[in-house]
Amino acid sequence: MKRRSLPVTAALATAAALLLTACGSGDEKPSDNDKIAGADQGTETPKESAEPSAAPAEDKPDGVDLSLPKDMNLVFDWDKPKDENEAAAMDDAANYLRAIYRGVDKRTAEDASVIAYSTGEGLHYAKTQIDSRVEGGWTATGTRRHYQATTRSAPNGKSVEIAFCVDSSKFYGKEVETGKVLKSEPSIADYDHFRIIMTRYPTSEDLWQASKVFVETKAEDCR
Repeated sequence: MKRRSLPVTAALATAAALLLTACGSGDEKPSDNDKIAGADQGTETPKESAEPSAAPAEDKPDGVDLSLPKDMNLVFDWDKPKDENEAAAMDDAANYLRAIYRGVDKRTAEDASVIAYSTGEGLHYAKTQIDSRVEGGWTATGTRRHYQATTRSAPNGKSVEIAFCVDSSKFYGKEVETGKVLKSEPSIADYDHFRIIMTRYPTSEDLWQASKVFVETKAEDCR
């Protein structure tokens, strides 16, 4: 995972203000400014090797803690594209997903990791996902796999679309109060296809934030 020295404090301050006014949903169509052009890159099938879900305590990207509990494992079975911008955007898309589940674990949508790696509708999506679990009194446990990733860059180089499949068949809800794991029978509902629009943070070359999230549920192509 890449390491860099960036104005994360400024990013946190800006996103903290957005957190109070975030609106929109992952179901909206992207505007013309979000159109992505370029050839796809990425793996076609999941691989056996996987990147662990949480950065070690001594290895925090951007100085932001993304550590997760041992029983919450986010696996990224994808290859980095050759393009440096797309590779950086892909890294931070993974960090965005880690941040969401760190927020779930910490029971707050205002965790520094959430604010660092999301903005606009991406921040709203993260907040919605975290708040729904906090209000329901449950967290998550198990393994959530991300695979078949592709990337596409906008002509202006300021945004990158990261598209990928998610397999949650071994990822379960867990009641915070009792520790009871809420398992269900595997089904097509365990498979989703995500498209995350990552935008470059205005004053940085390497920090990318999730600005829009589109989710196709029950994605047959991902099974």
